Amino acid sequence: MLVQRVLEQGWSPAEAARAQGVSVATCYKWLGRYRAEGPAGLADRSCRPHRSPRRLSAERERAIVAWRQRYRVGPHRIGWALGEARSTVWAVLARYQLPRLAELDRPTGQVVRYQRQRPGELLHVDIKAQGRIPEGGGHRLLGRAREVAVGE
Repeated sequence: MLVQRVLEQGWSPAEAARAQGVSVATCYKWLGRYRAEGPAGLADRSCRPHRSPRRLSAERERAIVAWRQRYRVGPHRIGWALGEARSTVWAVLARYQLPRLAELDRPTGQVVRYQRQRPGELLHVDIKAQGRIPEGGGHRLLGRAREVAVGE
């Protein structure tokens, strides 16, 4: 719609941007995409970067994963041992979908999962005991003084 208004209907980019509720810079960005790629340039795009030049090498990531599997320690210790930031180590562990240490059985290192035979098997209902309301209503109707007299 924005591109049509500018290219086909002769609107200025500022007018089209104002009508669409976007900035003029956004209007020029979409016009540039349309001119460079045609209608395909207007399709939704991922915001993920095309490259990550500071990402660890695959060899370094494998070293982090191997350290985790061998010693079963968290990102703090792995980072200290391998000279990486713990946030970087955590990102690598998450990327490789390694579970948290709390989710592992300590002796075997296997993930502990509690699975039930049927859905809702562990579902339970809590029942709350309600207060005793005297005949004729409680304190909202009878007042506090009446409630004390009835309760005795």
